[in-house]
Amino acid sequence: MIAATTFKGRKVAVFGLGGSGIATAHALIAGGAEVLAWDDNPESVAKAKAEGIVTGDLREADWSAVDTLLLAPGVPLTHPRPHWSAELARAAGAEIIGDIELFVRERRARAPEAPLIAITGTNGKSTTTALTAHVLKAAGRDTQMGGNIGRAVMTLEPPAPERHYVIECSSYQIDLAPTLDPSAGVLLNLTPDHLDRHGTMEHYAEVKERLVAGSGTAIIGIDDDYCRAIADRLEASGRNVVRISVTRRLEDGLFCEGAQLFKAEQSSAKPLLSVEGIGSLRGRHNAQNALAAAAACLACGLSPDEIQAGFRSFPGLAHRMEQVGRLGRVLFVNDSKATNADAAAPALSSFPRIYWIAGGLPKSGGIESLRPFFPRIAKAYLVGEAAPVFAATIGEAAPYEISGTIPAAVEHAARDAAGDPAGEAVVLLSPACASFDQFRNFEVRGEAFRQAVLSLAGVEPIGEQGK
Repeated sequence: MIAATTFKGRKVAVFGLGGSGIATAHALIAGGAEVLAWDDNPESVAKAKAEGIVTGDLREADWSAVDTLLLAPGVPLTHPRPHWSAELARAAGAEIIGDIELFVRERRARAPEAPLIAITGTNGKSTTTALTAHVLKAAGRDTQMGGNIGRAVMTLEPPAPERHYVIECSSYQIDLAPTLDPSAGVLLNLTPDHLDRHGTMEHYAEVKERLVAGSGTAIIGIDDDYCRAIADRLEASGRNVVRISVTRRLEDGLFCEGAQLFKAEQSSAKPLLSVEGIGSLRGRHNAQNALAAAAACLACGLSPDEIQAGFRSFPGLAHRMEQVGRLGRVLFVNDSKATNADAAAPALSSFPRIYWIAGGLPKSGGIESLRPFFPRIAKAYLVGEAAPVFAATIGEAAPYEISGTIPAAVEHAARDAAGDPAGEAVVLLSPACASFDQFRNFEVRGEAFRQAVLSLAGVEPIGEQGK
């Protein structure tokens, strides 16, 4: 745990007592702050109280004595309207921050030279964060990973000069971190998302821009208009900008052609790295993740050879195009995280012949946007509430069956794929749906797929997740 010593002697109100909120309250207490914590959920309040955290309804607090409101990232700061605790803090003149801001202040106070890589974007940030941390660890660097992925940031080991931090940041966390100043900041891409919390796409983009605007090196994917404009704006202001692209050759920056990653300087491009044959980095979306991770690791002083070795040993993230096992020439891939059509598209674009398991609780728009990939579908196995609707959309474009459940779909798909005349085939769970009709979350759904695959006679597990 990182004790929040920069808040010693200050009175801090904490609202939001989920996992990160409780961890943050403990960090503040350990650093000598006076904490009063609350949540709209009585069970969360009771849990915090049982762990020795002083609790009390912040509506009744003396806000004139409060220096800071530490707000959980899931609590609205601006849209659709500020949470009542934020309104009380603003009225009292108290600053409003989150746990990422707490961390960056502690880093500046204790070890400002500790490398900090902060990563954001609409898509791909978790894989890029995990890949970057893996490459650093594989190269022997003392590495801590947390934030929006896995561990709450204040539960990491305390800042030290040679300790590398790789932090995933959501837009909510950036909004609550006004002095975020990473050594290298990564902005992968921007598409409309979370507009219920940010109001407009312009405001959403402005929040995301803050992460790279405060970076020593700003690594920006320029394959969308918003990010391209941000890169141009920051470079014009004097920032060190590294552009990355998976759609075009660059005169300066990192780009890819197929599986080859290039580094361009002064219009001269040289091969840098390759993702050829690395199953966990298959697809154009993962090429962007690899480019960003490479740029961040280069900024931290790693050599191309060290980065390449880390790429080769990267196992991938569970439920994100996770290779689960092989049965002869059939590969089984768990992409349960694909909870809508846009999220399923990268996986469908990555394989030429697919036995596709899809369905669940349908999202608005269904799978119509995936029609260009239907020629790749050897057969679809439809599950959950969406099965009849998806069947109607697929129509005569590809064979399909309504399997009902994931175990049945896996069994039938494995049988059919084993007899595929092309020889090489993939059984892909990429549901393009939420999981809540049959499962608590996408992780549980992915685990059901994994267990169904591993129960097949003769299957060979892939990676630690499959063992």
